[in-house]
Amino acid sequence: MEALKVGFIGAGFIAKFQATALQSVRGMDLIGVFAQKGASELAQWATARGLGECREYATIQELCDACDVVCMFAPNFVRVDLVGEVVNAVKAGAELKAVICEKPLGRTVKEARDLLQLAEEGGFPTIYFENQIHMKPIQAQLNQLLPQQQAMGPLTLARCAEEHCGPHAPWFWDPTQQGGGVLSDMGCHSIACGWYCLTPAGKPLTFLEPTEISCDTSLLKWGQPRYRERLLRDMGVDYSKTPAEDFTTGLISFVNPDTGQLSKAQFTNSWMFDKQGLRLLMEGMGPGYAFELNTLLAPLTIFIGDDAADATADAELALEKSTATRGLLTVHHNEADIYGYVDEFIDARDAIREGRAPKATWEYGLEITRLCMAGYMAAERKQTIDLTDSTIQKELETYVPLIAQGRGGEILHVG
Repeated sequence: MEALKVGFIGAGFIAKFQATALQSVRGMDLIGVFAQKGASELAQWATARGLGECREYATIQELCDACDVVCMFAPNFVRVDLVGEVVNAVKAGAELKAVICEKPLGRTVKEARDLLQLAEEGGFPTIYFENQIHMKPIQAQLNQLLPQQQAMGPLTLARCAEEHCGPHAPWFWDPTQQGGGVLSDMGCHSIACGWYCLTPAGKPLTFLEPTEISCDTSLLKWGQPRYRERLLRDMGVDYSKTPAEDFTTGLISFVNPDTGQLSKAQFTNSWMFDKQGLRLLMEGMGPGYAFELNTLLAPLTIFIGDDAADATADAELALEKSTATRGLLTVHHNEADIYGYVDEFIDARDAIREGRAPKATWEYGLEITRLCMAGYMAAERKQTIDLTDSTIQKELETYVPLIAQGRGGEILHVG
């Protein structure tokens, strides 16, 4: 069967990570990249690794004309405009079998709805990339505990966390561009994963109905003005003017519409995790059974002493967001696989070939965006938000968090 021709819009950190994942996926060739910067380098990297005869394209129209599938890996603040260009390309004759969008779908509910409207206008199938619901350890625990779930009932409590020392790119630190802080950046992962783990086997992703959410957003690390001062200055970010939260935690309640059973998912996310590097921590509890996942418990560790540390060229070869080049280090030999990036591409490939819906569409991405926005609203108002309240539902349609407006100083302490 002929390989699907894949094009990337964007050539930054996530695009490189996704390209790494494609090395483990048969039947998809990366043949083109469009980006404001880095496109040529990523194309050369992909070609050298046998991902396809990849080249840089000067316009989105040319990229779409050459591809079967386009992946939106560009920064959050340009996605609506770029998807609009994809729609124009389709209207001009490009024949796309699907458009993939990396999380989050939108920075607000309105923006997510705008993207859905554009997809409807373009008439192309959509795929939402949320890697953590595809993680092999998550899938393994669901399969292993299926008999217990069938006999005793589904999980009723999930706790999901993603934590590291902070993003790579300057725009991620700017809440007016990114859409907020760590809740917008990583809370979407943990909310999605918690919801997914609680969902009874065989039910759709949105089967459980969210009923309420409570949330705290805090600025902890940046209350220490000397901490990472040079890093932020070099990035052109001034947190004294437009601060964003670097820690968030919250609790979402769900109801099973068939049984009335209540369940809860806790999410915790941090940009102030100064340990080995990125940690994903998930656990779930049901009646008489449980699971726990910690990605820092890796099968490989290495040790680098002080005298040898200068030879380390790239600490992130060992672990994403690695904070050290010496000592006892956690190593993941294939992060793109363990974090679910490989499997979300496999699901996308199979859905396109089989003419079926993927695991997650942009409609699902809209619901994740809605929960993130409700979390910000709960934190601002310092109260639990009733997600079943029609007034709240209406407010969320146009709601923009104060942090995303650049007004985080009104609710976050800045030292």
